[in-house]
Amino acid sequence: MLFFVSNPPTSRAPQATRQKILMAAFVEFYKHGFQGGSLNHIVETAGATKGALFHHFAGKQDLGYAVVDEVIGPLLQQRWLSPVADAPDPIAALKKAFRQYIKTDIDSGSFVQGCPLNNLAQEMSPLDPGFRQRIDKLYDTWRAGYAAAFAQGIKARKVRKDISPRNVAALVVASQMGIWGTAKSSQDPQLMVHACDAICDYLDGLRP
Repeated sequence: MLFFVSNPPTSRAPQATRQKILMAAFVEFYKHGFQGGSLNHIVETAGATKGALFHHFAGKQDLGYAVVDEVIGPLLQQRWLSPVADAPDPIAALKKAFRQYIKTDIDSGSFVQGCPLNNLAQEMSPLDPGFRQRIDKLYDTWRAGYAAAFAQGIKARKVRKDISPRNVAALVVASQMGIWGTAKSSQDPQLMVHACDAICDYLDGLRP
């Protein structure tokens, strides 16, 4: 969540308004999809006006791009990349992140909405080059981060030296998208837990 100090300085008020609009847009697009998302609902949720929205963003498309770049990108970094960056044991770090965030999403009920990045990829990548380029860049960053972590794990003798870090990273990211996608379609949290157990077993199989 974002926190704002009371009575912020006037010079910061426009930026605070922009952030409120951005976060409201993230929630709206996550719940209803980009095409189904309502600008009226976004400004209402943000406590802003249409004029404020169009002051900060050229239109709905520009707002959607900003959600990918400024909300989903940092969320990806926080959830999945930071835990494995420079981790002495990337397998342990990744398993911990899997179990933590699957539990978090089940407890909050957000698992029924799937993954915000995957949702936009499925909806908008076939339709809009700007979305596709931004989404592909995030996926590339995600896979590269995991590949680097597995390569470091090989050097630390925590990961088998006969594996391809790049290939394993691609498989793990695809598996994550499958887990959250399956949870969204099935609305079954137990299926998500079973899939988590399976990917954790796979990761354990990468040990020397």
